[in-house]
Amino acid sequence: MMVDHGPQIKNDDQYDALRDEGMSKQKAARIANSNTHKTAVKGGKASKYELRTKKQLYNKAKELGISGRSKMSKQGLINALREH
Repeated sequence: MMVDHGPQIKNDDQYDALRDEGMSKQKAARIANSNTHKTAVKGGKASKYELRTKKQLYNKAKELGISGRSKMSKQGLINALREH
């Protein structure tokens, strides 16, 4: 029976792709074994729009001339104001 003493790789496809690009074995293994999703930092800084009420956001969008604002949710208004 053959025993493999190398690191266990969670994502073999990603590991192989990184190795093909010329990355070292250790770095490729570290990246392939890392979590693929990131979580938000709890208690992070809120944007200037998220602290406002929906009515305040609507009025700001009205001032800026953003169309379709009456059908938008609060998050939709925030996104529209950020893009404007």
